[in-house]
Amino acid sequence: MKFGVVVFPGSNCDDDMIHVLGTVMGQEVKKLWHKETSLEGFGKGDCIVLPGGFSYGDYLRAGAIARFSPIMNSVIEFANNGGYVWGICNGFQVLCEAGLLPGVLLRNSNQKFICKNTHLKTLTTQSAITSKISTDQVLQIPIAHAEGRYFADEATLKSLKDNDQILFKYCDENGNVNNEANPNGSTNGIAGICNANRNVFGMMPHPERASEMLLGNEDGRIMFESLLTATVEMA
Repeated sequence: MKFGVVVFPGSNCDDDMIHVLGTVMGQEVKKLWHKETSLEGFGKGDCIVLPGGFSYGDYLRAGAIARFSPIMNSVIEFANNGGYVWGICNGFQVLCEAGLLPGVLLRNSNQKFICKNTHLKTLTTQSAITSKISTDQVLQIPIAHAEGRYFADEATLKSLKDNDQILFKYCDENGNVNNEANPNGSTNGIAGICNANRNVFGMMPHPERASEMLLGNEDGRIMFESLLTATVEMA
């Protein structure tokens, strides 16, 4: 599987992601500058990653300017043709701004930047990044954002639930989803979703920051393993 990691002005998790994908997971990775206009060499079984950071300084809204970077036309086309696209933190915000995922990411309910470990509950195994994660397995994954409060209207929330598109919710260490475990006021505790075709994923927590014991936590690695396993099984 080949990965492309898009770099916007202000991206700061691109090299972290490249390290995990290339060094830890042993996959082929290419860094993609936001002004590129082609994803030549990437096929349906490959994955484009939009990493975390503060693209364009988070001016206007987080991800609102990056959505218009030249490469995004190719990313949208790639996704619409069935290619995998994974947005993490700022990448999730960009995917929502680009219309590849429903809903928006608003300022955290406490109006402050939050950087800490959180616990996640996986709601479905029916996605490439959750296929190996048991729904009763609690993951500890860090967050680092100021605009991570997921919001969508009632019709969209119902559609996400009915179509099994909610991937992760914030929970406590025992897997209980409640207000106390919700770090940013996200609607229904939603931490990650996928599109209806199940090939575009967005999440606010950072699995690449929890993928090797050198950092004291490998809980995020299973998401990368799930994606690799899913693509092999589909081949």
